[in-house]
Amino acid sequence: MCLILFSLQQHEAYPLVVIANRDEYYARPTQTAHWWPDIQGIFAGRDLEARGTWMGVNINGRFAAVTNVRESGSFGPARLSRGKLARDFLSSRDPAETFLKSIESSADDYAGFNLLVGDSSGLYFYSNRHAGIRCIQPGIYGISNGMFDEHWPKLESGKQALADALQQGIDDDILMRILTDDAPVNDGALPKTGVSPDIERLLSSRFIRSPDYGTRASSLVRFGRDKQVSFIEQNFVNSGEIGVLIKENFQITGVRLD
Repeated sequence: MCLILFSLQQHEAYPLVVIANRDEYYARPTQTAHWWPDIQGIFAGRDLEARGTWMGVNINGRFAAVTNVRESGSFGPARLSRGKLARDFLSSRDPAETFLKSIESSADDYAGFNLLVGDSSGLYFYSNRHAGIRCIQPGIYGISNGMFDEHWPKLESGKQALADALQQGIDDDILMRILTDDAPVNDGALPKTGVSPDIERLLSSRFIRSPDYGTRASSLVRFGRDKQVSFIEQNFVNSGEIGVLIKENFQITGVRLD
């Protein structure tokens, strides 16, 4: 997943609202969001190559999402898949901060990652490319493939669009349109992450289209103060062609995330 926009404690009814795009090669085998049969209580999409997930929730109100960190230069092959981090948190009973501390010693086994996890103890961020565990304070934030809440154009415009949408109430169509905006950034405003200008331009939009790689899922997740979780996932195939729409609502069985 390459874009996560989220609000914490910015809406009266929904303490956590997350909208996110997963960008990946179309050839990589994937299952759409579902209740996992082998790990009880997890609702998430699944990468069938490494058996992890880019974003998911569980029945007890846990949340996890991960993005890669875009890097240039030479790095050795990663021993573990980044999707394992989100999967392991969703199946863990450890509080969010405790879980993040437990993976610090093995963080170098993964390629660069940004990991966002939350439960009743709070919402936390950790990256193996930036020092320290961050406890997220109330606000509106964005994570892509750089530093936490970095000033990339698609993050800045996406955060403002999310803030505006929250002021209008919660409308799923409006939130989805934030994610499906495929307008590239003007060349003068492109971030410089070590890839060619053509690739930088392709990756600058919130919704990515190309023949082989692009946005494969746009997801909306809302945690309500009434312990209801809403999960909507619009899947895409073949350079943005609309695929399966998944909708799931459930009641948290444990304490809520607020």
